[in-house]
Amino acid sequence: MNKDTSHTSTEGQQGWFAGSNGSSSSLNLDSVVQPLALNPWDVVLCLSGTIISCENAIVVAVIFYTPAFRTPMFLLIGSLAVADFLAGLGLICHFAFVYCIQSQVVNLITVGLLVTSFTASVGSLLAITIDRYLSLYNALTYYSERTVTRTYIMLILTWGVSICFGLLPVMGWNCLKGVSTCSIVKPLTKNNLIILSISFFMVFAVMLQLYVQICKIVCRHAHQIAVQRHFLATSHYVTTRKGISTLAVILGTFASCWLPFAIYCLLGDYTYPALYTYMTILPATYNSMINPVIYAFRNQEIQKVLWTVCCGCFSSTMPFRSRSPSDV
Repeated sequence: MNKDTSHTSTEGQQGWFAGSNGSSSSLNLDSVVQPLALNPWDVVLCLSGTIISCENAIVVAVIFYTPAFRTPMFLLIGSLAVADFLAGLGLICHFAFVYCIQSQVVNLITVGLLVTSFTASVGSLLAITIDRYLSLYNALTYYSERTVTRTYIMLILTWGVSICFGLLPVMGWNCLKGVSTCSIVKPLTKNNLIILSISFFMVFAVMLQLYVQICKIVCRHAHQIAVQRHFLATSHYVTTRKGISTLAVILGTFASCWLPFAIYCLLGDYTYPALYTYMTILPATYNSMINPVIYAFRNQEIQKVLWTVCCGCFSSTMPFRSRSPSDV
Protein backbone atom coordinates (compact mmCIF):
# COMPACT_ATOMS: atom_id res chain seq x y z
CA MET A 1 0.00 0.00 0.00
CA ASN A 2 1.30 3.50 -0.81
CA LYS A 3 1.43 6.38 1.62
CA ASP A 4 -1.76 8.04 0.36
CA THR A 5 -3.78 4.87 0.69
CA SER A 6 -2.40 4.20 4.16
CA HIS A 7 -3.21 7.76 5.29
CA THR A 8 -6.76 7.56 3.94
CA SER A 9 -7.36 4.22 5.63
CA THR A 10 -6.09 5.55 8.95
CA GLU A 11 -8.38 8.57 8.89
CA GLY A 12 -11.46 6.41 8.36
CA GLN A 13 -10.74 3.85 11.01
CA GLN A 14 -13.30 2.93 13.62
CA GLY A 15 -14.58 -0.34 14.99
CA TRP A 16 -13.40 -3.64 13.49
CA PHE A 17 -14.61 -3.44 9.93
CA ALA A 18 -12.55 -2.28 7.02
CA GLY A 19 -13.36 -1.42 3.45
CA SER A 20 -11.42 -0.27 0.46
CA ASN A 21 -13.08 3.12 0.31
CA GLY A 22 -11.59 4.34 3.59
CA SER A 23 -15.02 5.14 5.08
CA SER A 24 -15.11 1.97 7.14
CA SER A 25 -13.43 0.92 10.30
CA SER A 26 -10.60 -1.25 11.56
CA LEU A 27 -7.88 -1.36 14.17
CA ASN A 28 -5.56 1.63 14.27
CA LEU A 29 -2.19 0.36 13.05
CA ASP A 30 -0.34 3.67 13.11
CA SER A 31 1.56 5.02 16.07
CA VAL A 32 -0.45 8.27 16.12
CA VAL A 33 -3.90 7.89 17.69
CA GLN A 34 -6.53 9.69 15.64
CA PRO A 35 -9.85 10.84 17.16
CA LEU A 36 -12.67 8.75 15.69
CA ALA A 37 -15.98 10.01 14.42
CA LEU A 38 -18.94 8.25 15.99
CA ASN A 39 -20.27 5.50 13.73
CA PRO A 40 -24.09 5.02 13.96
CA TRP A 41 -23.68 1.30 13.30
CA ASP A 42 -21.41 0.96 16.33
CA VAL A 43 -24.01 2.81 18.41
CA VAL A 44 -26.70 0.36 17.29
CA LEU A 45 -24.43 -2.59 18.14
CA CYS A 46 -23.75 -1.10 21.57
CA LEU A 47 -27.48 -0.63 22.23
CA SER A 48 -28.10 -4.21 21.09
CA GLY A 49 -25.38 -5.40 23.44
CA THR A 50 -26.99 -3.54 26.33
CA ILE A 51 -30.37 -5.17 25.72
CA ILE A 52 -28.74 -8.59 25.26
CA SER A 53 -26.81 -8.26 28.52
CA CYS A 54 -29.85 -7.18 30.53
CA GLU A 55 -32.07 -9.96 29.18
CA ASN A 56 -29.60 -12.74 29.73
CA ALA A 57 -28.46 -11.42 33.11
CA ILE A 58 -32.03 -11.97 34.32
CA VAL A 59 -32.00 -15.56 33.03
CA VAL A 60 -28.61 -16.29 34.59
CA ALA A 61 -29.69 -14.84 37.95
CA VAL A 62 -32.95 -16.81 38.00
CA ILE A 63 -31.23 -20.12 37.20
CA PHE A 64 -28.31 -19.49 39.57
CA TYR A 65 -30.44 -18.53 42.58
CA THR A 66 -33.08 -21.27 42.11
CA PRO A 67 -31.89 -24.70 43.34
CA ALA A 68 -34.73 -26.39 41.47
CA PHE A 69 -33.07 -25.31 38.21
CA ARG A 70 -30.11 -27.68 38.52
CA THR A 71 -31.47 -30.16 35.98
CA PRO A 72 -29.65 -30.79 32.67
CA MET A 73 -32.23 -28.83 30.71
CA PHE A 74 -31.75 -25.67 32.78
CA LEU A 75 -27.96 -26.09 32.86
CA LEU A 76 -27.93 -25.91 29.07
CA ILE A 77 -30.28 -22.92 29.06
CA GLY A 78 -28.00 -21.30 31.62
CA SER A 79 -24.97 -21.96 29.42
CA LEU A 80 -26.75 -20.28 26.52
CA ALA A 81 -27.67 -17.29 28.71
CA VAL A 82 -24.09 -16.91 29.98
CA ALA A 83 -22.72 -17.02 26.43
CA ASP A 84 -25.22 -14.44 25.19
CA PHE A 85 -24.60 -12.25 28.24
CA LEU A 86 -20.87 -12.24 27.48
CA ALA A 87 -21.65 -11.48 23.83
CA GLY A 88 -23.66 -8.44 24.86
CA LEU A 89 -20.94 -7.38 27.26
CA GLY A 90 -18.38 -7.77 24.48
CA LEU A 91 -20.38 -5.49 22.18
CA ILE A 92 -20.52 -2.84 24.89
CA CYS A 93 -16.78 -3.15 25.60
CA HIS A 94 -16.02 -2.96 21.89
CA PHE A 95 -17.81 0.37 21.62
CA ALA A 96 -16.22 1.76 24.77
CA PHE A 97 -12.68 0.63 24.00
CA VAL A 98 -12.65 1.56 20.30
CA TYR A 99 -13.73 5.14 20.96
CA CYS A 100 -11.92 5.66 24.28
CA ILE A 101 -8.79 3.52 24.57
CA GLN A 102 -7.89 2.58 20.95
CA SER A 103 -5.41 -0.11 21.97
CA GLN A 104 -4.45 -3.08 19.82
CA VAL A 105 -4.17 -5.35 22.84
CA VAL A 106 -7.56 -4.31 24.21
CA ASN A 107 -9.17 -4.76 20.79
CA LEU A 108 -7.68 -8.23 20.46
CA ILE A 109 -9.06 -9.19 23.88
CA THR A 110 -12.48 -7.78 22.99
CA VAL A 111 -12.58 -9.65 19.69
CA GLY A 112 -11.46 -12.82 21.48
CA LEU A 113 -14.29 -12.39 23.99
CA LEU A 114 -16.85 -11.95 21.21
CA VAL A 115 -15.58 -14.96 19.26
CA THR A 116 -15.69 -17.08 22.42
CA SER A 117 -19.15 -15.93 23.46
CA PHE A 118 -20.83 -16.21 20.06
CA THR A 119 -19.22 -19.61 19.45
CA ALA A 120 -20.42 -20.78 22.87
CA SER A 121 -23.89 -19.45 22.10
CA VAL A 122 -24.13 -21.45 18.87
CA GLY A 123 -22.61 -24.49 20.61
CA SER A 124 -25.12 -24.23 23.46
CA LEU A 125 -27.97 -24.13 20.94
CA LEU A 126 -26.61 -27.35 19.42
CA ALA A 127 -26.37 -28.92 22.90
CA ILE A 128 -29.98 -27.93 23.66
CA THR A 129 -31.09 -29.47 20.36
CA ILE A 130 -29.27 -32.72 21.15
CA ASP A 131 -30.82 -32.76 24.62
CA ARG A 132 -34.31 -32.24 23.21
CA TYR A 133 -33.83 -35.03 20.69
CA LEU A 134 -32.55 -37.47 23.31
CA SER A 135 -35.40 -36.59 25.68
CA LEU A 136 -37.83 -37.79 23.00
CA TYR A 137 -35.78 -40.62 21.54
CA ASN A 138 -34.83 -42.08 24.94
CA ALA A 139 -37.76 -40.82 26.99
CA LEU A 140 -37.70 -43.76 29.44
CA THR A 141 -34.03 -43.39 30.33
CA TYR A 142 -33.70 -39.62 30.02
CA TYR A 143 -34.00 -38.93 33.76
CA SER A 144 -30.91 -40.91 34.70
CA GLU A 145 -27.40 -40.19 35.90
CA ARG A 146 -26.13 -40.75 32.39
CA THR A 147 -28.03 -37.68 31.19
CA VAL A 148 -26.34 -35.49 33.80
CA THR A 149 -22.90 -36.80 32.80
CA ARG A 150 -23.67 -36.26 29.12
CA THR A 151 -24.79 -32.69 29.84
CA TYR A 152 -21.55 -31.82 31.63
CA ILE A 153 -19.52 -33.34 28.79
CA MET A 154 -21.40 -31.23 26.24
CA LEU A 155 -20.85 -28.10 28.34
CA ILE A 156 -17.12 -28.79 28.72
CA LEU A 157 -16.71 -29.43 24.99
CA THR A 158 -18.75 -26.37 24.04
CA TRP A 159 -16.86 -23.94 26.21
CA GLY A 160 -13.48 -25.61 25.63
CA VAL A 161 -13.77 -25.28 21.85
CA SER A 162 -15.17 -21.74 22.17
CA ILE A 163 -12.31 -20.56 24.37
CA CYS A 164 -9.78 -22.08 21.96
CA PHE A 165 -11.35 -20.19 19.04
CA GLY A 166 -11.35 -17.00 21.08
CA LEU A 167 -7.70 -17.33 22.03
CA LEU A 168 -6.50 -17.67 18.43
CA PRO A 169 -6.45 -13.93 17.59
CA VAL A 170 -5.06 -13.07 21.03
CA MET A 171 -2.23 -15.61 20.71
CA GLY A 172 -1.08 -14.25 17.37
CA TRP A 173 -3.38 -15.54 14.62
CA ASN A 174 -4.45 -12.07 13.50
CA CYS A 175 -3.84 -9.69 10.63
CA LEU A 176 -2.22 -6.81 12.49
CA LYS A 177 1.06 -7.32 10.59
CA GLY A 178 -0.44 -8.13 7.22
CA VAL A 179 -3.53 -6.24 6.05
CA SER A 180 -3.81 -8.43 2.94
CA THR A 181 -4.68 -11.43 5.15
CA CYS A 182 -7.52 -9.62 6.93
CA SER A 183 -11.13 -10.73 6.76
CA ILE A 184 -14.26 -8.60 6.84
CA VAL A 185 -13.84 -8.48 10.63
CA LYS A 186 -10.49 -7.11 11.77
CA PRO A 187 -8.23 -8.33 13.26
CA LEU A 188 -9.43 -11.84 12.35
CA THR A 189 -7.68 -13.37 9.36
CA LYS A 190 -9.59 -14.64 6.36
CA ASN A 191 -8.65 -18.25 7.14
CA ASN A 192 -9.75 -17.86 10.76
CA LEU A 193 -13.17 -16.56 9.71
CA ILE A 194 -13.53 -19.30 7.09
CA ILE A 195 -12.95 -21.94 9.77
CA LEU A 196 -15.56 -20.31 12.00
CA SER A 197 -18.04 -20.14 9.11
CA ILE A 198 -17.53 -23.77 8.10
CA SER A 199 -17.95 -24.79 11.75
CA PHE A 200 -21.23 -22.89 11.85
CA PHE A 201 -22.53 -24.63 8.72
CA MET A 202 -21.64 -27.99 10.25
CA VAL A 203 -23.51 -27.11 13.45
CA PHE A 204 -26.49 -25.86 11.44
CA ALA A 205 -26.57 -29.07 9.38
CA VAL A 206 -26.58 -31.21 12.54
CA MET A 207 -29.32 -29.07 14.11
CA LEU A 208 -31.41 -29.28 10.93
CA GLN A 209 -31.11 -33.06 10.87
CA LEU A 210 -31.97 -33.35 14.56
CA TYR A 211 -35.03 -31.12 14.23
CA VAL A 212 -36.22 -33.20 11.26
CA GLN A 213 -35.96 -36.29 13.45
CA ILE A 214 -37.73 -34.45 16.30
CA CYS A 215 -40.58 -33.57 13.92
CA LYS A 216 -40.93 -37.23 12.94
CA ILE A 217 -41.01 -38.31 16.60
CA VAL A 218 -43.56 -35.60 17.48
CA CYS A 219 -45.81 -36.63 14.60
CA ARG A 220 -45.56 -40.29 15.58
CA HIS A 221 -46.29 -39.59 19.25
CA ALA A 222 -49.23 -37.34 18.37
CA HIS A 223 -50.69 -40.05 16.14
CA GLN A 224 -50.28 -42.70 18.86
CA ILE A 225 -51.98 -40.50 21.45
CA ALA A 226 -54.80 -39.72 19.05
CA VAL A 227 -55.39 -43.43 18.41
CA GLN A 228 -55.25 -44.39 22.10
CA ARG A 229 -57.60 -41.62 23.23
CA HIS A 230 -59.84 -41.78 20.15
CA PHE A 231 -59.18 -38.15 19.24
CA LEU A 232 -60.62 -36.75 16.07
CA ALA A 233 -58.37 -36.35 13.06
CA THR A 234 -58.62 -32.56 13.36
CA SER A 235 -57.27 -32.67 16.94
CA HIS A 236 -54.35 -34.78 15.82
CA TYR A 237 -53.68 -32.33 13.00
CA VAL A 238 -53.78 -29.31 15.31
CA THR A 239 -51.43 -30.91 17.85
CA THR A 240 -48.94 -31.95 15.18
CA ARG A 241 -49.06 -28.60 13.44
CA LYS A 242 -48.43 -26.75 16.71
CA GLY A 243 -45.37 -28.85 17.50
CA ILE A 244 -43.90 -28.52 14.02
CA SER A 245 -44.61 -24.77 13.94
CA THR A 246 -42.71 -24.30 17.20
CA LEU A 247 -39.70 -26.19 15.86
CA ALA A 248 -39.87 -24.24 12.59
CA VAL A 249 -39.82 -20.93 14.47
CA ILE A 250 -36.81 -22.02 16.53
CA LEU A 251 -34.76 -23.21 13.57
CA GLY A 252 -35.97 -20.44 11.26
CA THR A 253 -34.96 -17.75 13.75
CA PHE A 254 -31.51 -19.24 14.15
CA ALA A 255 -31.00 -19.56 10.39
CA SER A 256 -32.29 -16.08 9.49
CA CYS A 257 -30.03 -14.47 12.10
CA TRP A 258 -26.77 -16.27 11.37
CA LEU A 259 -26.83 -17.47 7.75
CA PRO A 260 -26.35 -14.04 6.10
CA PHE A 261 -23.24 -13.32 8.14
CA ALA A 262 -21.85 -16.86 7.76
CA ILE A 263 -22.27 -16.74 3.97
CA TYR A 264 -20.76 -13.27 3.73
CA CYS A 265 -17.75 -14.42 5.77
CA LEU A 266 -16.98 -16.92 3.01
CA LEU A 267 -17.58 -14.54 0.10
CA GLY A 268 -16.32 -11.18 1.36
CA ASP A 269 -12.85 -9.85 2.15
CA TYR A 270 -11.29 -6.76 3.69
CA THR A 271 -11.69 -4.69 0.49
CA TYR A 272 -15.49 -4.88 0.66
CA PRO A 273 -17.42 -1.90 2.12
CA ALA A 274 -17.91 -2.11 5.86
CA LEU A 275 -21.63 -1.43 5.37
CA TYR A 276 -22.12 -5.01 4.17
CA THR A 277 -20.44 -6.37 7.28
CA TYR A 278 -22.58 -4.27 9.61
CA MET A 279 -25.76 -5.27 7.75
CA THR A 280 -25.00 -8.98 8.20
CA ILE A 281 -23.50 -8.99 11.69
CA LEU A 282 -26.33 -6.97 13.26
CA PRO A 283 -28.96 -9.71 12.65
CA ALA A 284 -26.50 -12.23 14.11
CA THR A 285 -26.45 -10.26 17.36
CA TYR A 286 -30.25 -10.27 17.37
CA ASN A 287 -30.13 -14.04 17.80
CA SER A 288 -28.66 -13.51 21.28
CA MET A 289 -31.49 -11.07 21.95
CA ILE A 290 -34.17 -13.54 20.87
CA ASN A 291 -32.70 -16.62 22.59
CA PRO A 292 -33.93 -15.68 26.11
CA VAL A 293 -37.47 -15.29 24.78
CA ILE A 294 -37.47 -18.65 22.99
CA TYR A 295 -35.59 -20.80 25.49
CA ALA A 296 -36.14 -19.12 28.89
CA PHE A 297 -39.03 -16.68 29.15
CA ARG A 298 -41.44 -19.14 27.47
CA ASN A 299 -40.64 -21.72 30.16
CA GLN A 300 -43.43 -21.89 32.75
CA GLU A 301 -41.08 -22.55 35.69
CA ILE A 302 -38.97 -19.50 34.87
CA GLN A 303 -42.15 -17.47 34.41
CA LYS A 304 -43.28 -18.49 37.91
CA VAL A 305 -39.99 -17.36 39.45
CA LEU A 306 -40.11 -14.04 37.60
CA TRP A 307 -43.67 -13.43 38.76
CA THR A 308 -42.81 -14.21 42.36
CA VAL A 309 -39.81 -11.86 42.19
CA CYS A 310 -42.00 -9.09 40.82
CA CYS A 311 -44.52 -9.71 43.61
CA GLY A 312 -41.80 -9.59 46.25
CA CYS A 313 -42.48 -13.09 47.53
CA PHE A 314 -39.55 -14.98 46.02
CA SER A 315 -38.75 -18.40 47.46
CA SER A 316 -35.83 -20.29 45.95
CA THR A 317 -37.21 -23.59 47.28
CA MET A 318 -40.64 -23.30 45.69
CA PRO A 319 -41.83 -26.60 44.15
CA PHE A 320 -41.86 -27.16 40.41
CA ARG A 321 -43.37 -29.72 38.14
CA SER A 322 -40.67 -31.75 36.45
CA ARG A 323 -40.65 -31.21 32.71
CA SER A 324 -38.62 -32.58 29.86
CA PRO A 325 -36.82 -30.45 27.29
CA SER A 326 -39.44 -31.38 24.73
CA ASP A 327 -41.98 -29.34 26.74
CA VAL A 328 -39.94 -26.14 26.47
